[in-house]
Amino acid sequence: MGMFSESVDVVCSAAGQPESLTWAGAGYTVCAEPLRWYERRQWWVEDSRAPLGSGPGVVDHEIWRVQVLPASADTSDEPLTLDLTRHIRSGRWRLLRIHDGLRPRTA
Repeated sequence: MGMFSESVDVVCSAAGQPESLTWAGAGYTVCAEPLRWYERRQWWVEDSRAPLGSGPGVVDHEIWRVQVLPASADTSDEPLTLDLTRHIRSGRWRLLRIHDGLRPRTA
């Protein structure tokens, strides 16, 4: 697994789930149901205190695990599993992790 912090462009469904993304100039389509969770960020390293009433995004990161295929994929391509985060205030997305060897879930 590789750790990154690289900007990606993400297109979401009306429900807010990632559907496709552009990373390093290449397009990818989400091919399995994405998973979402939250992780504590070390805000105390960046700020002396969390502003009162600042809410989501200050203490927690929203993380999405997505499995994607290149937009030009054929049926023999293996999906790539990525962890993405969305900055709540700006709406910007970043690639956090690339996983090796994870397979898509079946319904």
